[in-house]
Parts: sequence; C-alpha cells; structure tokens
Amino acid sequence: MGEALQTALTERYDTLTGSLRERILTFVLAAFDSLPAYRDTDAAAFLERVLPVVLGVQQQMGQVTDAYLTAMLADMLGTTTAPATSAVAEQLRGVPPATVYERPFVQVRTALSRGHDLADAVHQGRTRLLSITETDLQLARTHAARGAMERGGARFYRRRLNKTSDTCALCVIASTQRYRVAELMPIHPGCHCKPEPLPGNRDPGQVLDEQLLKDAHAAIARDLGASDRGGRAPDYRQVIITRQHGEYGPLLAVRRQNFTGPDDVRPA
Repeated sequence: MGEALQTALTERYDTLTGSLRERILTFVLAAFDSLPAYRDTDAAAFLERVLPVVLGVQQQMGQVTDAYLTAMLADMLGTTTAPATSAVAEQLRGVPPATVYERPFVQVRTALSRGHDLADAVHQGRTRLLSITETDLQLARTHAARGAMERGGARFYRRRLNKTSDTCALCVIASTQRYRVAELMPIHPGCHCKPEPLPGNRDPGQVLDEQLLKDAHAAIARDLGASDRGGRAPDYRQVIITRQHGEYGPLLAVRRQNFTGPDDVRPA
C-alpha cells in the first residue's frame, strides 16, 4: 500500500495517542484540584485513586505505539511480527510509580516551607504533576517504540514533530537527525515527538534534513544573536546535546544544564 497506508496509520495513531494524553491529563489534574488539602493522608488518597488509571493509560500508550509501528514496518519492510503482550514496564523510570507521583505533594510542602502562600504552593505542585504525567506518557511511547522497531527489523529511525502542538528548538533540530534503533529516543519534559522507522537498512547519514537544520540555526541566531560577547559564532550543534538522565534515560538538553546521572539514583 505504501505511502497512503502509512499516512493513514500515522493519522490514526496521532488521534488515538492525542486522545489518551488529553484524557489522562484532565483526570489527574482534576483529582489533584479536588483534594481538600495536600497533607500525607490526601497524598495517599490521591495515589490510591490515580495510580491504577495512570499505569493503565501508560500501558495503552505502549500497546497503541507497538501496534502502530508493527503495522508501519510490515508495510515498509514486508515483515510480519506479533505485537508485544506487554509493551512497557510498570517502572518506566526505575523508580516506584508511587514515589514519582508523590513528588507534587513534596513540591507543595517545600514551597510552603520557603514562604510561598498556599495557592502558589499548590500551583507549583500541580505544574510538577503535569510534567510528570506528560513525561511518563512519552517514556511509555519511546520504550514501546524501541521494542517494536527491534522486533520488526528496523535499524534506523527519525523523530517526527507533533503537528498539533507547539514545538521547541530542541525538537526541531533533533528531528533533522537519524537515530539507531538500539538507542532510546531522547526526550525532554513536555516533548510530544514520536519515533518513526526509516525504510531500508542502509544508513542514510546523520543529517536527514539539512535545510530544516539550517533554518532552525538561522532562527536561533536571529532571535538570540549570531555571536557571543567574545565575537565567536556559536555552533548550535554543540549547544543542543543529549545527556543521560538518571530516570528518563537520554534527555535532550542545553550543554550548560546539569541533570542527575544513573549513578546518582539510589534504590528506594
């Protein structure tokens, strides 16, 4: 079927995953907003209500991603593989989910201890919850994608930008590059990109879209200035890099940023 089928599969996948994301974000934020307080007992009630739903949606994201890429690869490469029975592990970060989803309450308490009023503290906790939930959905996508592409015989992939949401410069530049299937797709909090296998097994080279890469660099230079105070022209290929985050795995980052590494994460 070729391009027509692949386009239809992609549109269907985008619709399904967009709906999953919207529903789970609405659910967890409403549950957080409805709490009478944000003490330990409230956190326990929140986790009891929310965690089973969150973990179920992560599994759905993994299964939908696995089915989508299995069908894409079957059309691209003529391969036939069975979908995975369990596309993602429950502990996507290597940390118990209850620990992760208790962090918004820690954020609230920390903000209060630093003198913020209750409304601002709760807002900070809510923002943390939104970031955690979005990131976990993206991790479910990337973990399932790697498994599906490995089983389907793909060697290389690219990241496709989400057309329905704002896209940051990190993702635009990263979307011009090819990646090896053995490498988990780098993400960042709020990232909505999706892995897409490349047809064939020949390495297409590191840069897939030279013009888009040039346009992105030109836009950054236009907005931020083409040179630093020392008069040197910055190379944005060196500014935007991939770091290894202790929980997320590969993380798109700016070179000056520092993140927790795998050796910094201690078992609970």
